[in-house]
Amino acid sequence: MKELETTPWYICNEEDTNYCAYMDTDSVYIHAEPILRYLYSDFDTMSDEQKDEALEKIALKYQDVITASYDILAENCFNVKSHRLEMKTECVIRSAYFRATRRYAQWFTKQEGIIKESLDVKGLEFKKANFPPILGKFFKDILVDVLKGAPKDEIDERVKAFQQQILDGTLPLKDLGNPQSVKKLDKYVSRGPRAGEMFSTLEKGATAAIKATVAYNDLLRFWKLNTQYPYITQGSKVKWIYLKSNPYQLESIAFMAGADIPPKINDFIEEYADRKKIFDSILLNKLEGFFDDLGWVLNLNPYQQMFFNF
Repeated sequence: MKELETTPWYICNEEDTNYCAYMDTDSVYIHAEPILRYLYSDFDTMSDEQKDEALEKIALKYQDVITASYDILAENCFNVKSHRLEMKTECVIRSAYFRATRRYAQWFTKQEGIIKESLDVKGLEFKKANFPPILGKFFKDILVDVLKGAPKDEIDERVKAFQQQILDGTLPLKDLGNPQSVKKLDKYVSRGPRAGEMFSTLEKGATAAIKATVAYNDLLRFWKLNTQYPYITQGSKVKWIYLKSNPYQLESIAFMAGADIPPKINDFIEEYADRKKIFDSILLNKLEGFFDDLGWVLNLNPYQQMFFNF
């Protein structure tokens, strides 16, 4: 191993190379492989655990070097003898995915000197409350495998298999609905159905969740099920799904989360649920963005390889 004190600041070359992977507020994430390769000639044969140990040792040394530089900065530039700036090694990260500011995932191997392998996620869509949990879990599992080095072909096959489970009905629709709380319902329902009409009239700007909720309530009323089952009201927690072309020309329909769905409405949902649109609109575009960030192209066409490998 080379001496840390003689390591040049530029590590790999003499150009002004930026090894900062990400920074936000008072945190900075440094891409450490270049310095590990410089200091350890046997880097390629080291185990992941050995690399983690070496990286932590380097980080602890450099935190003192940087903190000491603040002493010089404070005295020479601001004419003060003391300051509160201090660098601290918070964690060792084996791999990470940075999508945008405060939207990232990282695979911790050590936190403050303690071995603790875990996934830390901030701001990514699949963590949001309105993302179906079963789809969020799948995205999380894919993310973990990518951070652990799974090859693209393996990830492609897993996405294809999960897509098929959605399309063939293996995964129940109640797990695929978009979870949401009903807000401003009264604002967007301009009037209920008049004599001879089936559906309420909505104001412009009604969200998909509002449209789906009103569709459920109108069907409940039209099929005279409202004496057995309650309407969805302001503040209710619902799930809603997209529909295929159907006799009532409804784009979507909601149902109350955690409550029994009236059998007649459930049959309607099972017959007309647009499982392909559910996959494409909720999960596929997120996966395509993720693959694009990795420099990959998501291939869900089973015939693509057949046509282009000849």
